Amino acid sequence: MGPGGNRGHSRAMPHRAIPVKVFLADDSAMIRERVAAMLGADAMKVVGQAETPQGSIDGILAARPDVVVLDVQLEGGSGLQVLRAVHQAAPEIAFVVFSNNSAPAYRKRYLGEGAVRFLDKSTEFDQLTQAIANASRPTAH
Repeated sequence: MGPGGNRGHSRAMPHRAIPVKVFLADDSAMIRERVAAMLGADAMKVVGQAETPQGSIDGILAARPDVVVLDVQLEGGSGLQVLRAVHQAAPEIAFVVFSNNSAPAYRKRYLGEGAVRFLDKSTEFDQLTQAIANASRPTAH
């Protein structure tokens, strides 16, 4: 009767071994680059980027990230279009809204549509990685 408990050890901390997969939906290439660099330093993997609503929807559904960092204003449309379409097709994907448009009406609308956090780019940039990490933790299925 040998010990058979070796298998359990390899699965003790799965979230450490697998980086959080993040998709960036923002119309600013500069912001996408800055966020991608910041996330890379925190061992998070950017699996896609887009600047338009349709490009974001297609990219998100193809890449199946854990978390989407979503801007309110996208090229030719709004982040709300993306949030609604993806949430309907893949409700397991978490959204962290990251925008300069942080008026209470925007916050209320996006959080009401299913986003898990709403951060202001100008005052809460440093909270983004923690918000993504929190959003990526699996909830009860």
